[in-house]
Amino acid sequence: MAEGIMSKAATMEIPINSNGDTGTQAEDDSLEQDLQQVMVSGPNLNETNIVSGGYGGPAGGIIPTSSIKDIRTKSRAANLQRSSGGANHNACGASEEVSRGVAVEKLDSVKKWGINTYKCTKQMFSERFGRGSRTVDLELEAQIEVLRDTKSKYENILRLATALTEHFHSMVQTQQALGDAFTDLSQKSPELQDEFGYNAETQKLLCRNGESLLGAISFFVSSVDTLVNKTMEDTLMTIKHYENARLEFDAYRSDLEELSLGPRDSAAVVRMEMAQHEYQVHRDKYERLRSDVTIKLKFLDENKVKVMHKQLLLFHNAISAYFAGNQQQLEQTLVQFNVKLKPPGSDKPSWLEEQ
Repeated sequence: MAEGIMSKAATMEIPINSNGDTGTQAEDDSLEQDLQQVMVSGPNLNETNIVSGGYGGPAGGIIPTSSIKDIRTKSRAANLQRSSGGANHNACGASEEVSRGVAVEKLDSVKKWGINTYKCTKQMFSERFGRGSRTVDLELEAQIEVLRDTKSKYENILRLATALTEHFHSMVQTQQALGDAFTDLSQKSPELQDEFGYNAETQKLLCRNGESLLGAISFFVSSVDTLVNKTMEDTLMTIKHYENARLEFDAYRSDLEELSLGPRDSAAVVRMEMAQHEYQVHRDKYERLRSDVTIKLKFLDENKVKVMHKQLLLFHNAISAYFAGNQQQLEQTLVQFNVKLKPPGSDKPSWLEEQ
């Protein structure tokens, strides 16, 4: 009993602070001073060192901020590398898909070419050995044959006119050299001065007229060459495309006819539809090229008549005037047909080209 009273008394003597904490004012003051000292002497957040493990920890726990920055930089670089690696992987995948698509397209093209070549070769041998039929346009075939015969004859005219130009050019050069020799001898031979002089003048006159005639013949050769090797050749190239289209059309027509005679199961119906589509495509191509050939043959015939009328008239008038010795008529012929003569020495390369 007495002990319980003593304990209560002792408890009543202990002071209680505002928050239920015990202690004296002196202890509070000392604690406040310690906190102020810690705040003053504690680490500055703006400094370049960060303490690991609390304030006042061992020196081994200090990590420089530069090291942290390096770690962050390396981490960012790794992330960028991973992202770029993913992008490169995606790009490689897209490139592989494009390459695969191109390869498939080329394979399909080669496959179609092989099938078309096989069918056309089969049709060509069938026609050659008389076992296959071919589509023939009698009127157009006759016009094509006339064109080929005309081209062959015009090539002969062109070859002869070119040879005449070369021979006549040699003759004009010989006349020029002979006139120079006569002139030299007329100066060195007083007793034959007049005779050499007359011959020198004659050769020089013939040389001038020969150059005019040479210009007219060269113009004739150039025009015929354009007609034969450009205009006619272009038409013959279109005819070649037309003949190839005709062979393809007959090949697919024969293929369709063979399928129409076969069984009528589901697979055969599918093949029939595909063959019908190919037949229609090649028929349209054949019809289009046949129309192109007809139009080009018509324009070629008109152009041939127009060009050759002018060139034959030029050739006749120039040759007649030259051998008649009519210099004035020869010059008028050149003016009439707009033939421009090249100045002497223009065919020779310049000194820059000779270097």
